[in-house]
Amino acid sequence: MNVAAFVLVAILTLAGALAAALLPKLIHAALSLVVAFVGVAAFYFLLGAEFVGVTQILVYIGAIVVLFLFGIMLTRAPIGHEVRLTSKNWPMGVVVALAIAGVLGYTLIDAFGTDHIGNDTRQFTAQVSDSLFQDYLMPFEVVSVLLLAALVGAIVLARKE
Repeated sequence: MNVAAFVLVAILTLAGALAAALLPKLIHAALSLVVAFVGVAAFYFLLGAEFVGVTQILVYIGAIVVLFLFGIMLTRAPIGHEVRLTSKNWPMGVVVALAIAGVLGYTLIDAFGTDHIGNDTRQFTAQVSDSLFQDYLMPFEVVSVLLLAALVGAIVLARKE
C-alpha cells in the first residue's frame, strides 16, 4: 500500500470526523460525516477490499447519512448553534477522548505488533459477500425495513397538523 495515499486518506478522514463533531450547524456536520465515510471507504479500497468499500459507500453514505439528513430536515430540529446545549465541560471530553484513543492504539499495537495484512483479500471478499447475501440476508433486509419505518415515523412526528 502506498504510504502517501494512506496518509492523505487518513488526514481526509480525520478532518471529516472532527468537522462532524465540532461544526455548530447540524446540516454541515452531517455532510462532513459523508467526508469521513468516504475516507473509510478509501481505506478499504487501498487495502484491496473493494466489495467492503462499495458496501461502505452504499450503506453508510447512500442510506444512513440520507436518513440523518431527512430526519434533521423533517423534524424541524434546531439547525444552528445552541448555546444551552453546549456544556462547559467539553475540554474534559477532549481529554477523555484522547485517553481512550491512546489506550485503543496501545492495545492494537500490543495485540498485532508488526503483523501485516495478507494479500489474499479476494478470497476474504468472496467469503464476506457469500456470508452477507446467504447467511445474513434476512437480518440485512430487516434493518432496511427498520430504517424505512424510522423515516416514516420522523415524517409523521414532524407533520402534526
